[in-house]
Amino acid sequence: MKQSEYLSFDATALADLIRRGDVSAREVAEAAIDRANRVNGKLNAICHPQFTEALEQGFPEDGPFAGVPILLKDLAQEQAGHPCSYGSRALSTNVPTRDSEFVRRARNAGLVFLGRTATPEFGLKAVTESELWGPSRNPWNTDLTPGGSSGGSGAAVAAGIVPMAGANDGGGSIRIPAAYNGLFGLKPSRGRISAGPHMGEAWTGASTDHVVCRTVRDSAAMLDVLAGPASGDPFRIPAPESSFLEQMQQSPGKLKIGVFTSSPYDTEVAPECVAAVEETARMLEGLGHEVEYARPDFDGMALARCYLSLYFGEVSALMDSARERFGATDKDFELETRLLGMLGRTMPLPDYVRRRQQWNDFARALGAFFDRFDLYLSPTTGQLPAQIGQMDTPAHLKLVARLMLGLKAGKLVHRSGQVDQMALESLARTPFTQLANLTGTPAMSVPMHWTRDGLPVGVQFGAAHGGEGGLLQLAAQLEEANPWFANYERLESAF
Repeated sequence: MKQSEYLSFDATALADLIRRGDVSAREVAEAAIDRANRVNGKLNAICHPQFTEALEQGFPEDGPFAGVPILLKDLAQEQAGHPCSYGSRALSTNVPTRDSEFVRRARNAGLVFLGRTATPEFGLKAVTESELWGPSRNPWNTDLTPGGSSGGSGAAVAAGIVPMAGANDGGGSIRIPAAYNGLFGLKPSRGRISAGPHMGEAWTGASTDHVVCRTVRDSAAMLDVLAGPASGDPFRIPAPESSFLEQMQQSPGKLKIGVFTSSPYDTEVAPECVAAVEETARMLEGLGHEVEYARPDFDGMALARCYLSLYFGEVSALMDSARERFGATDKDFELETRLLGMLGRTMPLPDYVRRRQQWNDFARALGAFFDRFDLYLSPTTGQLPAQIGQMDTPAHLKLVARLMLGLKAGKLVHRSGQVDQMALESLARTPFTQLANLTGTPAMSVPMHWTRDGLPVGVQFGAAHGGEGGLLQLAAQLEEANPWFANYERLESAF
């Protein structure tokens, strides 16, 4: 299978070709491996290749994606017998003994596992730059980040190594890489996709798995593969009346869409991100939808605090688990991770509980918004992709962090009000995505705009809980009105 042929098909089309016998699964896998060998040296998207095993992997021939290659994210998407490091030296010896529910269902769908993609340590950053794996790079401009934390997956799919790749989203980690790499990325509702069996819920229910991909239909079909509860799941959501792939092919009807471009945290939003939303709003009006500038009424700074508190608690627990299971020591964690862990261990428990309870405030505010509107439209990110290394902690702040760690000054930091500043600094570039995570609602990034320099800019749509079908319908309508697949041709010979 010629490289140009392989790059011209999405996962659904490749599955059709294999099913008809026009090409073999091995030929498709060889084309994917060849593409990986050509481009990964410049992108550093794949951290654990398993090319030889992929060529020999059996799969159910009646699966919807039988023989189609996929990459798994090196975070939570555990595959029996293969390392899953979470981007951390502390978990570099973690080799799960059983598949996660995501991998089990992907395997049953016939997908062939090509390896694992890089992530920042514990998925904590909106860039994919870990001390373990080094920086992953954006195929549209390799001086820039592909985003995070599913940045390795985003880069790999945009560059054509695989038509879709595993991702997960606890604060924007599907949607941010989708926006930065010109892909479609849907974060499903809480309870739609099981996090089992290794965990009941991911990030206190804020995180969920899915994929980044090039076409809406691949996302819909993969959601059909992954959706549904597993035994013992804490969250369950009613199954749709018809498949998401079938729903996607239906008209969304006339929608009322609330549009906003200002950051919930009052941070700066790049003109290109605003322009992408405004351009999309005009297109929506042309398609017959009603558009009104309006935003959900909630306390943005409170949301930032709540989100950062989630970080503190989850990181602290992850570090403790790594110490207990793998004998990890402080030197096995990155400096910023150690600081977050300290803040988690010293955060008063009543404060954590109160902030967790505040999630309901945001859900109620968003519910009131959806009483008036069907969807919201906003930028996916507040800024264009950062330069590689731009988000590194400056040397003087690293010194301060080491001093705080040495003094065990976590309680002092909490009392000083510095947490607010940390929240703003950590979320300033990506202020629009966390709302969907804390409320458990679905949201998607759609590649609607490219800058004059050729960089993709995603826009975000959000819906009420369980509203993935409506999002996919609108996405399919926009994909037809403003096709983006041809843009990937520019990357074919870019490496």
